Parts: sequence; structure tokens; C-alpha cells
Amino acid sequence: MAPLDDKEDVPDVLALTTAGHQDAAMSSNNSRPWAVRFVGLAASIALCGFLGVGATAQEAPGAPPVVWVLATGGTISGGGVSPTSLTEYRAGTFSGEELVAAVPDLARHATIRVEQVANVGSPNITFDDWRSLARRIDEIFSNEPDTAGVVITHGTNTLEETAYFLNLTVRHDRPVVLVGAQRPATAISADGPLNLLNAVRTAASPEARGKGVLVVLNDQINAARDVTKTSTYRLETFGSRDLGLLGYVDGDRVAFYRAPVRRHTAASEFHLAGVTEFPRVDIVYSYVEANPVMIRALIEDGVDGIVLAGTGAGGMSRREREALERVAELPADARPVIVRSNRVGSGRVLPRAADGEPVMIAGDTLNPQKARILLMLALTRTREMDEIRRMFREY
Repeated sequence: MAPLDDKEDVPDVLALTTAGHQDAAMSSNNSRPWAVRFVGLAASIALCGFLGVGATAQEAPGAPPVVWVLATGGTISGGGVSPTSLTEYRAGTFSGEELVAAVPDLARHATIRVEQVANVGSPNITFDDWRSLARRIDEIFSNEPDTAGVVITHGTNTLEETAYFLNLTVRHDRPVVLVGAQRPATAISADGPLNLLNAVRTAASPEARGKGVLVVLNDQINAARDVTKTSTYRLETFGSRDLGLLGYVDGDRVAFYRAPVRRHTAASEFHLAGVTEFPRVDIVYSYVEANPVMIRALIEDGVDGIVLAGTGAGGMSRREREALERVAELPADARPVIVRSNRVGSGRVLPRAADGEPVMIAGDTLNPQKARILLMLALTRTREMDEIRRMFREY
């Protein structure tokens, strides 16, 4: 969501808790918050008509598969003071258990197991949260062969970053699906319940296996590497720009039309064993008359890597180039790795001598925040420039 999506510092009147909802509007014979009961009832009625019997027969013959829901908070679990509070709300108001209970149709498609990993707005997701998610998913897939897939509920602001990190570090071929919402759970026409149902259906689908980490919102399936948030408030915010989505989640089935070809998940060389701290990689944004003091400050502070969100095809000013090229004068063990990305949001960044090669690495189609993640993981394994270039070609 927009500015207040996943925001912790909201007005006191929005600091809602489950108990607060119950005290304000709870029937005497039901302990669930009125807002969740309202959403759950509306979702179950609407979805029963929308999905029909065919979806159940096609997707879940016999015993339904097991799908884990790992909840981390975000707008999908957010609560506002009224059904029309679409932008003023608190992320992480409701638990994962409550989100699942609000969509009874989930039981038609999977046996759901829920675990609360965090309950925060996604700007407050940390590297520790990423490690916890990756390790928990590895435990589930390693020890529970009956589990078809994992769904992660997440705030939309940094969802694509979590998805790409897991795409590189979860070394299993079973589906991991991230899902969020643009409207809080208490909103009229909340999008979370249907998004959650579609994410579970995707995680339970055999066709989702081997396609890497997926992002499912607005009936669309996108690949973690390519997807990005494109709008502050609109429901169709997630898209993959040039490369396109992978498929749809419709009433009849989960339909895939293409698959990622870059290395991911089971084919990844990255692992977290022994990684206690990630190399520090920061992003510098380029603009007219950008002050190179920020670049110099990062280098002097001992940063391990810098991603430049360059103009056009990853370009930079003469002053920025001079500041970045000075890294070649540093001792090898103190030299940060520079990756050129772009601020455009679409298209490739190619290696060019005029833009500092071989001092810098071209980020290809990765946006700055994802180039940062790949560089961060690459630096856990090597500082050899040619090896890191290979990784940017393969991932």
C-alpha cells in the first residue's frame, strides 16, 4: 500500500488490537473480531459462488494436500477503525490464524497449518526475518514430505525483496508463494481473502512445482525475480513489466503459461549455512547534479558493495563515475563491488566500457533492490569480479 501501508507510527486511534475490536463490536456468542467475521462471511459466500464445484474436483481429488501459511504481518492483516478506512490502518493487527479462519473455503483446497513468524509492517522486515523464513521453509520441506507448498503472508512494500531472497536461498523445488493485499482486512471489498485463497491454491498445485518462488495477487502469478510493485494503492500493483506474468489463478484451475529460466531455488548455489551476518550493500540513486559525497562516504565507511540506480540504461554523471572508479585504487580486500542498475524500472543494463567496465558489473534486468540482494549473497561466497559477473548472468 501507499505511505501508511505497513507503517508502525500511526495515530493512536489506529493502534487497534484484536481485543479492542472485540470490546467495540463483538457478539456475545463469538470471540472473533467483528471485522474478521464480516470479511470471512463475505469472502466465503462470494467465493463459493465464484469457484464452483469444478475447482475442488480439479485441484483436490481425495485428501487435500498440506499447505503451510507462515504469517509475517502487513496490510493483509491490517485493521482500521471502519470498513472505509482504506489508507488509515495498522498493519499486523490480526494473526495468521485469524486470516485463515476468515476464509473457510481454504479447507476445500488444502489442509492448512499456520505459524506466526512475525507481525509487522513490511518496511520493518529484517535480515533476521529472512533467515528465519528460509530456515523454517527448509525444515518444513526437509521433514514433511506430505507438504505441497508454503504460503507467506507479507506486506506489499518489500514483498518483492523477500520473495527474491527466498528465490535464491530456499533450495527445494516445492512452491513457496508470497501473498499480500492492498487493502486492510477490515476494509469494504478487502482483497486479502481472495488473494490468500488463490495463493493456497497455487501452493497446492502440482504445476507450481519447480517454478521458483512465486507472488500471487489479483488473480495473477508472477516470478519472484521479475515482479515489482508498480502502484501505491491500485489492486493490480504487482507486475513483471517487460517479461510478463507466469499465469493466472481462475475459478477452474491454476493456469501456467511460462516458467522462469534463470537459476533459482533447487538450482541455486547460495545457502545460509554458516552465514551469521550479510555483507553490507547500499543503493545510490542517480539524478541531475548528484552529489558524489554519498558515494565517497559509503566507500570510506567500508561498505562491501554499492548498487547504482543509474539514469537511462544505468548511466551516471562524470562526477559519479570518477567517485566510483576510485575504488580501483583501494587494496583488493577493501574494495567495494559496484553494480550498475537503473532507475527506469524496465529494460536491461549492459556492460559498457564507457560506464566503468571492468570496474563495475552490469545488473541486467534486476531492479536496484534485487541487484542489492544478489550482490549481498554473492559476496558471502566470493569477491572475484568475474565470478560475480557470472552470477548476475545466471540469476
